[in-house]
Parts: sequence; C-alpha cells; structure tokens
Amino acid sequence: MGADAAAAADIFEQNRARGAVRFDVQLQDGMTRRRELHESGSLRVRFPSPEDNGLSAMFVNTAGGIAGGDRFAIDIAAGEGTRLTLTTAAAEKVYRAPGKPAALDISLKAAAGAHLSWLPQETILFDHARIARHIDIELDDTASLLLCEIVVFGRTAMGERMREGVFVDRWRLRRGGRLVFAETVRLEGDIGDRLAQSAVANGAAAIGTALIVPGDAALVDRIREAAPAFGGEVGLSAWNGFAMARFCAQDAARLRADMIAVLGCATEMPLPRLWLN
Repeated sequence: MGADAAAAADIFEQNRARGAVRFDVQLQDGMTRRRELHESGSLRVRFPSPEDNGLSAMFVNTAGGIAGGDRFAIDIAAGEGTRLTLTTAAAEKVYRAPGKPAALDISLKAAAGAHLSWLPQETILFDHARIARHIDIELDDTASLLLCEIVVFGRTAMGERMREGVFVDRWRLRRGGRLVFAETVRLEGDIGDRLAQSAVANGAAAIGTALIVPGDAALVDRIREAAPAFGGEVGLSAWNGFAMARFCAQDAARLRADMIAVLGCATEMPLPRLWLN
C-alpha cells in the first residue's frame, strides 16, 4: 500500500462510527426497572413508556446506518424474574463501504425466571455491504427467550438487490451454562448469485429466524396451524428444549407478516408497537 492509500485508509478508519449500550434490569416491588445504564458513541437506548410489570427498550443509531469499519456493541442483562422487550426505532441499514466489515456484537443474558424478548426491526443490506454480527445468549435453565432477526438483501420495492458483499452471522445460545445451539452463516462475494440458487434461497430477497425458549413439538404444531396464511416459506423444528422457525420470502413485507404470525402463536405478550405500524 502506497503512502497516499495508507493515509486515506487511516482517515477512513478514524471516521468510522462507534457505539455501545450496556444496561441491566431488576425487580423493584414486583416491577421490572432499569438499574445501571451505559451509552457511548452513536448508539442510544430509550424506554418509551412505563408498563405494569415489564419494561420495553428501543435502540436508536444516531449515525443513521452502518458502513464498513463501524463497530457497535450491545450488552443486556435481565435480572431474576424480570420481563424485558428490546426492539429498534427503525430498520437498520448497512451501506456499501470498502475495507473491513462493520462489526456488531450482541450479548444477551437472562437470569432465573426472567423473560427476554429481542425483536429488532429488519437489517437491510445494500449492494457491497460488509458486516459481521455476533449474537451470544446466556439463559438460566428457568429463563425464557423470544428472539427474531430478519435480514433483507436489498429493498425490492426500490428495485434494489444486494449482488456482492460480506455477511457473517454467528449465533451461540447457552442454557444453564451448556451450549445448546451454535450456528454461523457466511455469505461473501457473489451473494446475489448464491441466493438465486434453488437450494439456497431460490431468488428470495429476505430471510429470517425466530428462536423460542422453551419450545417443544406442541408449540411447533400450534404454529403450523397458521401455515395456510404464510406468504413465504416457513420451516419449523424443536430440539434441545427450544423451537426455531426459519423464514424465506421474496420481499421483506411478506416475511415480516409471516414473522408476526409466528410470534403471535409463540407468546401472549404484545409485540412492540413499532412492529405493527
């Protein structure tokens, strides 16, 4: 690398967005309330309205999106017996950028008897976007979890498609200290061609995953009753004490509707209002 290129790379690195949020919640007089909160950089969290016994939190990225080299970290702990729902103010957009991928590290913990819902809105990848995401979850044996993620490879309504880039998604779930689920998805290079393959996504532009803990075959059967209304492909399974739904659709709106139907079958708790707008 020449001196000019090195200087340009250094300037690019110094101007990358950084953001972190860390907080925990605990029971106070039977109600879930925030304890300690740390925010830095362009990542913020807001608590829209008080609730009877639970708490909702909404993440806001004031950087307006994510580009290569950006780094964000979220670390959330739900104390014993608490009920916490996490979402985002809007879909997160990952823009094209040269150099190394953006990094998003998410750590979720739930203590005994706690319930944690991680329900962000979609992640939209633009052409030549580059991102590596890690999601690490630690649950007590008696804690429960409702988690979903939707990834959109270009906004089809705008005539956009993600053709090239990097998308790495690493998930690890531990329950009672034991690793019960581990998965890493890696797409790079000609992502558009890969998604077009019938054995991969058959040309679909949106994929999603819902993870439900605890979950069993009875829950899967209940969700399958909603299958006639699905607009895309939905695969369901249960093992190791949890249930999982996989989604694949031609556009984000269709997949979002399927996700809402599955989540509605999985829990009696209302979805974040932002999901329903």
